[in-house]
Amino acid sequence: MSFYLFRKMIRKLPGIIIKAVPKPEPVLLDGFGSREKIGAICAEMGYGSVLLVTDQTLYSFGYHEKILNSLTANNIKYTVFHNIASEPTIDIISEGRTAAVGCGADCIIALGGGSVLDTCKIIAAGAKIKKRKSENLLRKFIYIRGKTLPIIAVPSTAGTGAEITVAAMVQNKKGIKDSTVVIGLNVTHVVFDSELTIAAPESFTIYCGIDALSHGLEGCLADIKSSEEDILKSRECVKLVFENLPRLISTPEDIEARQKMLLAAHYGGNAINKQLAGYVHAFAHSIGALYHIPHGKAIALCLIPIVSFHKNICRDKLAGLALYCGLARERDDQDTAADSFLGALEELLKSCGCERGCNLIEEKDYQKLTDMINADSTNYSPPKTLSNKEIARLLDEIRKGR
Repeated sequence: MSFYLFRKMIRKLPGIIIKAVPKPEPVLLDGFGSREKIGAICAEMGYGSVLLVTDQTLYSFGYHEKILNSLTANNIKYTVFHNIASEPTIDIISEGRTAAVGCGADCIIALGGGSVLDTCKIIAAGAKIKKRKSENLLRKFIYIRGKTLPIIAVPSTAGTGAEITVAAMVQNKKGIKDSTVVIGLNVTHVVFDSELTIAAPESFTIYCGIDALSHGLEGCLADIKSSEEDILKSRECVKLVFENLPRLISTPEDIEARQKMLLAAHYGGNAINKQLAGYVHAFAHSIGALYHIPHGKAIALCLIPIVSFHKNICRDKLAGLALYCGLARERDDQDTAADSFLGALEELLKSCGCERGCNLIEEKDYQKLTDMINADSTNYSPPKTLSNKEIARLLDEIRKGR
């Protein structure tokens, strides 16, 4: 059996596994300043003590203070852990776990972006299995009898959707970033507070938004059986980004658009949970890791070449997405509608100032990148399995910006 056929066979495994992993179904709260409601939520849930986890930047801006005030007003004891770095390590997780156990936390409040949210998943699991060493938490799967400590997630970025995904990306002892799936993840509430995203630089807002769009788009194109509800959420993710990201570029203070981008990211997280990612992420992860390109920027480089490549086998899905987003007409045939979507996607990237082509990518690295892409893509459910020749062709298109 060829390696290509072997990869094609095992590609079905992630879909089978992901269906079996229970997913959180949190209560959603939104609105400017909505994090002030967290104290009342904790009181209603009967929590006596909580651990608030955030990163050093958000802590220095004082974004946690409204939460602390609401906790005090509701007689909830709290401990603050703000040592989270952009690349969380097992040592940071161990410190956070010690803090959670030490204060007798009934709940963890996760205030931040993907790094904070992912770290809190491991802390919440580790606090429930106290006998396991921290370094042994970073395995492919963490199984909890019952559920982790409850988590109230307060995302500060509109991109990753990490507040709902069961996977956590953290560095192991060797400094390698890897994914751990938390079985029994207990995210009870997600609070979308657009006030947290206002100070973000334009480029950060753009690349977070493109990342969110890619989650929804790859969910729509995934070779996996999905419920109508999940397909609708993935489509809505894409539509919300098309409608609201340009608004934020022209009017950064548009609160309504910021709230909708947070919801788009959440729906994108649902796509990662239920439908998995595809080759856009496999290529972006590999290119980003080898050339130290930020994730959102790498996603933007890969979107057009890879989605265009999949047009022939995803024509119906792209056409349906174009209709849903108002980018095509009912009378358009599938080819025309699919082309309308691809054209609109290219125009969106252009209007956001996203670059096409990358002179950092070198032909001599194609084999190494191919190996990385093949390894990473086994975790996903793309429309088809690419051959090594097809991967090299797409790398060439990404490099040259075709």
